[in-house]
Amino acid sequence: MKATRLCIVRHGETAWNAEGRIQGQLDIPLSGVGLSQARALAAVLGNEPFSAVYSSDLMRTRQTAQPTADRLRLPVFADEDLRERHYGAFQGMTYAEAKQRMPADYARFKARDPDFAFASGESLARFDERALACVDSLVRKHPGENLLVFTHGGVLETIYRHATGRRLSTARDFELPNAAINRIEVDVQGWRVGTWADIAHLSVALDDLQD
Repeated sequence: MKATRLCIVRHGETAWNAEGRIQGQLDIPLSGVGLSQARALAAVLGNEPFSAVYSSDLMRTRQTAQPTADRLRLPVFADEDLRERHYGAFQGMTYAEAKQRMPADYARFKARDPDFAFASGESLARFDERALACVDSLVRKHPGENLLVFTHGGVLETIYRHATGRRLSTARDFELPNAAINRIEVDVQGWRVGTWADIAHLSVALDDLQD
């Protein structure tokens, strides 16, 4: 089977990213910086031969995807399985607030406990399963094609860990900047990382995710 090539992009910056505030599945729009990043992405990705464009259904990813999709003259297919992890009661707090208000829960979060689900959210293990199944379904739907996917930092993290054999419970030792370009290939031999965290097209990019 010919490899399916995926260009996977984290959404542009939001005001909450800049504040270190946990968005999860709350529908936060891009900031002015994020909108500029979306235009910069279109300038570098808008001439590549993509077969299809997919995006999380949350506003910040759809806003990031649209300028490139317009330039490619392709529709954006929204998929809720490309959403960020649901952080339950943590959503809307800064990481510092979560640590102060819910210290026991924050400790389990920081320890990367795969079964911890924030009481009302999504466990790391379930989130990993959901994100990887979504990417696998896109590969099966588009064998041997070039796909452009707009998603969230957490989804990118699960993809990188899966492709490189890193366990969910280990500390993150790779970058996940806003609006960065990341590329993987998938075939019968497995998932392989190509370019990762490419921000050459940007003047500024945050990596605000907490390990």
